[in-house]
This record gives sequence, structure tokens and C-alpha cells, in this order.
Amino acid sequence: MTIRVLIVDDQMMVREGFSVLLNAMPDIEVIGEAVNGREAVTKVAELAPDVVLMDIRMPELNGIEATREIVAAHSESKVLVLTTFDLDEYVYQALRAGASGFLLKDASARQLADGVRVVAAGEALLAPTVTRRLITEFSKLSQTPRPPALAQVADLTERETEVLVLIAQGLSNAEIASRLVVAESTIKTHVSRVLVKLGLRDRTQAAVFAYEARLVTPG
Repeated sequence: MTIRVLIVDDQMMVREGFSVLLNAMPDIEVIGEAVNGREAVTKVAELAPDVVLMDIRMPELNGIEATREIVAAHSESKVLVLTTFDLDEYVYQALRAGASGFLLKDASARQLADGVRVVAAGEALLAPTVTRRLITEFSKLSQTPRPPALAQVADLTERETEVLVLIAQGLSNAEIASRLVVAESTIKTHVSRVLVKLGLRDRTQAAVFAYEARLVTPG
């Protein structure tokens, strides 16, 4: 299956550069470009891409608000945020808005393609060590657990809560299975149930949820 990508950035050189790199991959196709968040929302509705490469700082509608609108429209498109700095405060806001991960703009062609594949598959956090550091840093902005989060945690079984914590720590399904000494297929089932019960899109959203509910202590 070919992964269909929409590139959103107000800089033409960035759009063209990423387009060339991704179209060189046999399993990825760039199906469109957008110069701002407003155009991105429109094109996602028209083209239904699998992955949206989304810049944050753009005119008319920034990447955070565009991501929020795309997610609110119940789009199946996964948003991969593009940023210059890995501890950009806006990246955490984008994750809360519904982005599935983030990627540095100076990423290599291989990192870019792998990032798109990971987000499209929805199987793991993108760059878990960096994403975990970012979530840890900016979850400190919220000093108290969110009440809705606490209420939802009560619906999880003890094992599901345990799996959620390990997701937030950046572990893959295989690593969680090894840690809990169970089959990887069992972990996949637990992850699916966690996402359904909490009403979350993917593992990145699950990690954000776990930090905000204080199931994982920042730092």
C-alpha cells in the first residue's frame, strides 16, 4: 500500500525538498501541498491523505489550529508536525491538539521516510526518546491532573493501565511484551482497548494522556 502524503509549509523550498525526497521512496507518494493551515484543512478534506506533514508557524492559520480542525473533523489523516527545535513549546501544544508525532526539519531522507511510515502505521511513538523528553518537559505546564483524565483512567483494567504507562515511557509493543512476559499480540489487544476506552487516536495521544493524568511522573 502506498502512503499518501500532504506537505504543509509556507516555505516553497521546504515543500519542494520534502516532496522530492518522499517521492523517491517506492511506498510513499506526495499527493499535494499547502502553504498555510487553512489550505491544509481544505486539502485534507479533498484528498484524504494518510499523513500530513505540518509546519507549525504559518500565516492565516497556524499548524496547531489546523491540526485541531483536522482532528475535530474526524479525519483519518495522521498529522506529523515539522519543527526546527526538538523542544519547541508549540510542539507539545500540537500533540495535545491531535498530532501523532513530530519530526525535525533537518531530518535525513531516511528519517523523514521512516517517520512518515511510523505515523501512518500508528504502531509506535515517533522518535520515542525525544518525544518522551518533550512531553515530560511541557507536561510540567499543567500542575494538576485533568479531572476527565482521572475519570477515564478508572475505566481501565490494572493491566491496561500498566500498558498505558509503558507506552508513555516510549516502549514499543515488542518491548512491552518482553517486559510483561506476554505475547506481542496480547499487547496489541491491550493497546487497542486502551485507545478505545480513552477515545484516543494513537499511541502518541496515549502518552500525552498518561502524563497529564500523572500516571507517569515528569522529570
